[in-house]
Amino acid sequence: MITTLHPLLANAAVYAIQNATTEGKITCLVLLLLSLFSWTIIITKFRQLMIARQAAKKFFTAYASTRDPLDIKKKGEEFAGAPAYALYERGADEVLYHLKNNPVTMKGTVAVVGVGEGNTDHLARANTTKISNSAFEAVKVVLEEAAAAQAMSLEKGMIVLSTAVSGGPFIGLLGTVWGVMSTFAGIAEKQSASLTAMAPGVAAALVATVTGLLVAIPAMFGYNFMVTTIRHITQELDGFATRYANQIEHAYVDNRDIEDKIAGALKRHEPSAPTQF
Repeated sequence: MITTLHPLLANAAVYAIQNATTEGKITCLVLLLLSLFSWTIIITKFRQLMIARQAAKKFFTAYASTRDPLDIKKKGEEFAGAPAYALYERGADEVLYHLKNNPVTMKGTVAVVGVGEGNTDHLARANTTKISNSAFEAVKVVLEEAAAAQAMSLEKGMIVLSTAVSGGPFIGLLGTVWGVMSTFAGIAEKQSASLTAMAPGVAAALVATVTGLLVAIPAMFGYNFMVTTIRHITQELDGFATRYANQIEHAYVDNRDIEDKIAGALKRHEPSAPTQF
């Protein structure tokens, strides 16, 4: 059955293309170019996303194995292709810059209330060089910029697939309508409405719709898969950015101003000693 249908389909396609009008051939050419671009995006983006997921898994494992949020940077480990690592590197560079150029030297150890995520409480007590709150605000801005840049990198090229999905069938339909219109115009000129006169033009017109669907269907499946994967990666990235910022704040940010205010408020409310006469 399949071996019988295959030559029939091939012969039908060849027959339709041979009898296609100039407009129909131009339409098919445009669709083929769109298909070439969409398949290039599908293959490239699929490879990028697979590398990103595998590299991110390795990076998160390495990050979870240490208490110091800057430990991976200090060791010089790299996880190329992982969006979370690119964000981590930008944040670590910014923190190290402020530790070097705008340090806040701690006089003795500072008691830290509570245990932060990632068990950095001991590290926070041990660090004698930290950054100010204003420097930490700059770090958070860098993290936000890095997260946005990685999201844009992941979504780059998706507009081509979106165009192929939504525009491919319409371009094909345009070619079909144009071809049918040309066929009926030719029949009117010849004043002959036989099936033999109509079949070549109609078949040639319909090949444009078939081509449009062949462009749109693979692009649709690829687009849906990639959008779901990108959404998962970006949500994971946003969660990591928040956790990373919290760990940096707990381990490397000087929060003594807040503690001093609390201590001062408690001291003011202590009962005064009675006056001796």
